[in-house]
Amino acid sequence: MSADTAPAWSFRHHWMAHTATHALMRPDRPALRHLGATTTWAQLSERSLRLAAALADRGVREGDRVALLTLNHPWFVESVLAANSLGAMAVPLNFRLAPPELDGILADCTPSAIVVDVRLLPLLRAAPAATDIRTVIVIGEPEGEPDTPAGHFAYEDFLTAHPPMELPDISEESTALIMYTSGTTGRPKGVMLSHRNMQVQALTCIQAMDMFDDSDVGFLTAPFFHIAGLGSIVANLLVGGTVVIHPLGAFDPKAVLDAYEQEGATVVFNVPQQWDLICAQPGIADRDLKLRVISWGAAPASDATLRAMSACFPEALNVAVFGQTETSPITCVLRGEDALRKLGSVGRPIPTVQYRVVDEAMKDVPLGEVGEIVYRGPTVSRGYWNKPQETADAFAGGWFHSGDLVRQDEDGFVWVVDRKKDMIISGGENVYCAELENAVAEHPSVLEVAVAGRADERWGQVPVAYVTLAPSTALALDGLTDFLRGRLASYKMPKDLVVVPGLPRNAGGKVVKGKLPDRAA
Repeated sequence: MSADTAPAWSFRHHWMAHTATHALMRPDRPALRHLGATTTWAQLSERSLRLAAALADRGVREGDRVALLTLNHPWFVESVLAANSLGAMAVPLNFRLAPPELDGILADCTPSAIVVDVRLLPLLRAAPAATDIRTVIVIGEPEGEPDTPAGHFAYEDFLTAHPPMELPDISEESTALIMYTSGTTGRPKGVMLSHRNMQVQALTCIQAMDMFDDSDVGFLTAPFFHIAGLGSIVANLLVGGTVVIHPLGAFDPKAVLDAYEQEGATVVFNVPQQWDLICAQPGIADRDLKLRVISWGAAPASDATLRAMSACFPEALNVAVFGQTETSPITCVLRGEDALRKLGSVGRPIPTVQYRVVDEAMKDVPLGEVGEIVYRGPTVSRGYWNKPQETADAFAGGWFHSGDLVRQDEDGFVWVVDRKKDMIISGGENVYCAELENAVAEHPSVLEVAVAGRADERWGQVPVAYVTLAPSTALALDGLTDFLRGRLASYKMPKDLVVVPGLPRNAGGKVVKGKLPDRAA
């Protein structure tokens, strides 16, 4: 076929083009599996292009936002591909948010359409900004609704009513995703990730995990509203491997191991706390597991965790990944042969990213000394949606400021020693202290508050609220939790409350969290 007759998309390097290519070259191979059901590459391509045609018929255009408030299943992937096929941006939403949190995000990104699971409709309807969304596509059968509200459509009816459209020419530089992550100010920021960002992320995974053909079976337990979700399957979409999408819910290590065995999973990712639960399961050595890569991230892993993983899966390659949403997300990789030798390190920076370790004046610090690691390169975000000042601050000097204070050794390995961004990682979830402090400060009995992380055997860290109270008032943890319920997601709730006569401050009046009672102990 000559260049002047080949479709323009066939020259592109993004997940819509890869899906279309696999649909032509391996149409009957499994692309996605969910609860035992298979979606082939041909089906994934056809269904996503039908959905794209239906969205276009409802007025969705290039540059629009299409939100997704769903659990983990193949319809999420179809919806992302459909939105991106129109040049629209997919906006995954965290269904664990409280209605006011969700409302703020919807008001910020102003989606023209949303795909929502039927069980999450009450959450959506509790957000006032949802009334401005013109098209609501519902996955599942609504119960107790005699009439379908205007602008609401059943997913399958909406999709099958349109023939698949031709995939247009979409630039790799266009924004594919807006991923919302809370900032240190407590206000969510929408990280804009381009198709180029995600494709270089795919190359990072391919190199780190030796995913050089379509024989691997990836296994997804991370929620799609986290960058770890789409970030961990993008390599499979590129090379044509299968992705098993595990249902979300309370983490059940036995059920996960059963699914690994039944599905023949070869490449898997879990946070360290989940690996602890998996490795504690009896009879692992007797299972018929095909795990080739066992990866982890989002929180530090202890020596005990790494040794347990090695003992339970001695033939598997252990790979740790480190990064953040703004970098698509991986910036550093620690492979198995170095995990114990460089215990505590997040690994070496990946070859596709440029980085420096700098002081406050943006001067490189000497090797071994602490500085902030900054990045630039094809995996780095273009900035924050609707937030020019925050974007300018984060990219001051032409480098993305990660907020991570690190030191690097003579072998190039990086250790994170602190976070400029005041953040707690609890069970793989990011809890930003400023956001929680703002919420606690609204309690009428609270005069001032500081939130800090406390080490926890199960979750890695948990947030603790330190408060001073108004005269003649009292406050217990249960009362504070009741006050915050509905304002914050449950994983952000403080797990302890410490009443103090005053918060420790420096000469400039700033709270010194290192001198809070538990921190000092």
